[in-house]
Amino acid sequence: MKVICAGSPKTGTKTMNAALNELGYLVYDYMENYEFLGKEWHKIVTEGGTKEDFRKMFENVDAVMDIPCCHYWEQIHEAFPDAKIIFTVRENEDDWYRSFHNQVAQNSSIVVKLLGILSPTVRIMNAFGQDVAGAILGPIWRSHMFGPDTINELGVRMWYRKHNSYVLNRAPKDKLLVYNVKEGWGPLCNFLNLPIPEKEFPHKNKKGEIVKEIMTTHPLLIRAQREALISMSLIVLLFGYASYNIATKPRSDSILGFVAKLFDKGLSYFGYQKIV
Repeated sequence: MKVICAGSPKTGTKTMNAALNELGYLVYDYMENYEFLGKEWHKIVTEGGTKEDFRKMFENVDAVMDIPCCHYWEQIHEAFPDAKIIFTVRENEDDWYRSFHNQVAQNSSIVVKLLGILSPTVRIMNAFGQDVAGAILGPIWRSHMFGPDTINELGVRMWYRKHNSYVLNRAPKDKLLVYNVKEGWGPLCNFLNLPIPEKEFPHKNKKGEIVKEIMTTHPLLIRAQREALISMSLIVLLFGYASYNIATKPRSDSILGFVAKLFDKGLSYFGYQKIV
């Protein structure tokens, strides 16, 4: 472990991800932590963890960022005391909250909601996210099947203030860089003792467009969209078949029973519980 990014979400973490990748680091952002370390994080947020847990989790990783890592930055640093800490910041709290609120709105789109219903992959991912958010942010975020998710603004702001204060007071000053991604390559490369790349400094996730981007590029979410398409096709097929039999053989309990069992098997295949 070489770099621990302790800044909260919506402080330029996706930009930092792209910049550190450009500098040659293997980075674990939120999606990597979920995909490769989901079981380990579930244990940590529900039961607790040790320095050895973090050492095993990140022994072959160069840099970590975003939730849940930013919240556990101190414990990760205890496991890797030589790692440097980058604390990404926004100009002010109001700018940060507007960006955070906008991201929640992006995550509440109808496409994301439908994926949560039709894709087993997204349902499991959402459960992971709820565990992490509950352990870190507390009961300040509510997801709704219909309509946008809602957040407790006061609760979110209080967490942000406490997190920032704790990092600035606890991080060792000789290993800390307080950094705004608008500063570009200079301060970052000087802190990491690396030459400045000839490429332009990357800027990612402006206005929360990262949701649309990863929907078309990340393998997990591409798989989730395929699952949703198959699930929807299966549901349409089964309901169509059931409707046909009801219309043509309204008194045939055996046909309806067969369709019900087939429907249950189809849903179970995609990870749903039986409903009949």
